[in-house]
Amino acid sequence: MKIIHRFAYFSVGLFFGIVILIFFLGGKRTSCDYSPTARVLKNIRIKDRIFTDEALQFFAVQNIDTSGVSSILKNGKVDFGKSKTDNDPCNIYFVSGEFQEKVLELQIENCETTATIQKAELLD
Repeated sequence: MKIIHRFAYFSVGLFFGIVILIFFLGGKRTSCDYSPTARVLKNIRIKDRIFTDEALQFFAVQNIDTSGVSSILKNGKVDFGKSKTDNDPCNIYFVSGEFQEKVLELQIENCETTATIQKAELLD
């Protein structure tokens, strides 16, 4: 078989394979969150968020709105050294991320159906 025929068969199979993948996976919201940090952040993002009075007061004083918290929960990093992952029933995570050229650290209690932002702190 000539190389041009092999290339043609390969191209036809590749085309149909891509079309099938687009058809089956096109409407789904699939993600590849494999690292521990990505899994924890995704788990927190999909739950109802509750803010304690202390956290709300901090955000009001610092002029930070909830979009800053959402940004950190999307792009932040989890400090597993400080976090308490063995608590029952709710784990406590420390998530930090850059916000307005400073580092904002959040203490989050991650329960079964809710994620409570307990404290927030600006670090230099």
